[in-house]
Amino acid sequence: MVDASGAQSAASQFPITTALEFPEWSIDRSLGMVFGVVVRSMGAAKGFTASFRALAGGEVKQYTKLVEDSRRHALDRMIENARIQGANAIVSMRFDSSEIGQGLTEIVAYGTAVVVGTRT
Repeated sequence: MVDASGAQSAASQFPITTALEFPEWSIDRSLGMVFGVVVRSMGAAKGFTASFRALAGGEVKQYTKLVEDSRRHALDRMIENARIQGANAIVSMRFDSSEIGQGLTEIVAYGTAVVVGTRT
């Protein structure tokens, strides 16, 4: 993955799957749950503009970009937490989100940190 600045994200070099295992690798050890959390606000000016677009219907690109960027950030934080625990991959990865107060959104990426061995 490449972020908005053109830099390569951690996810492009760290195996992650939503499945319970990797078909091509054996899981040598499970290290437990890892997660990455991001809480974001649109900001008053952008939120005001986005609100008008929402009234017109269709995609609200300001919110789409905010959610995409937040998911990438949460994913990178989850990967960093997995690396700290000694993992070299993540299985059963999921995203969750919720609203916190007025105009704040929490995005969580979570999964199980594992150590994968050689290809099977």
